[in-house]
Order: sequence, then structure tokens, then C-alpha cells
Amino acid sequence: MAMPQVPQATMETPNGPNGPNGSGSNQDGAYCPYFHHAVELIGRRWTGVVLLVLSRSPQRYSRLREQIPGLSDRLLTERLNELEGEGIVERCGKQSVTVYRLTDFGQQLVPVIDAIESFAHVAAARIGAVERPGRNRA
Repeated sequence: MAMPQVPQATMETPNGPNGPNGSGSNQDGAYCPYFHHAVELIGRRWTGVVLLVLSRSPQRYSRLREQIPGLSDRLLTERLNELEGEGIVERCGKQSVTVYRLTDFGQQLVPVIDAIESFAHVAAARIGAVERPGRNRA
């Protein structure tokens, strides 16, 4: 049985698009479920790195695996399926060649991903990081 088509979420709130001040939150800065969902989505393990690689160019599955060492096939497939389900990534292909790319909707994340990448480099320099994150220091 085919899954019903679910319309993409909009940022419409009772106070207009993106809330009364355009930020997606209430005027008092209270919790915004749209923001929370977006942060939870891109903050999942390995999702940010997958988005970073796809923000540079469309990729075949095997090339994604090569560019993200340490990411298992199972988790890469899971993340791609999640992103595809959210309308952020699409699978394009003819015959035996399948390519993953950001959708027009997913392209909206490119400035966010770029900003996070810049922040990561500044933060690493600030703390004098010389090792890769996640490695145990001896």
C-alpha cells in the first residue's frame, strides 16, 4: 500500500508566516516547534556531514561513503532516507547510476551548513585544537 502524500510543513502560524516577528518563535522568544524539529533533524548523528558533502555537489552513494569515513552503510542509508522523507534530498538516477542531491528546499540549508562549518573552524582555532574531533587524547 502506498504511503499517502503529506504536504510539506509550512511556517504558517496564527500570527502569520514564521510567527509575528518573522523568526518562527513567539514575540517573547518562546519555544518554536518548527525550529526544534529543524535543529533535531540536522543535529542527528552524521546528518550535518552528509548535508555538507551534498551542499558541495550531487554525489553517488559510493562517493558519499568515501567522503565520510566512519559512517556505516546502514546509517548513511538511514540518514539519506530521512532527508529524502523531509524533502531535503532527492535520489536521481537512470538505470544503474543513482545520485543524491539537495532539492530546491534543501538548498535553503546551504548558508546554514556553511555558517556551521565556519563556526567549527573558528571554534577549533580558538581552543587550539590540533586533533580531529572525537579522537581520544593520550
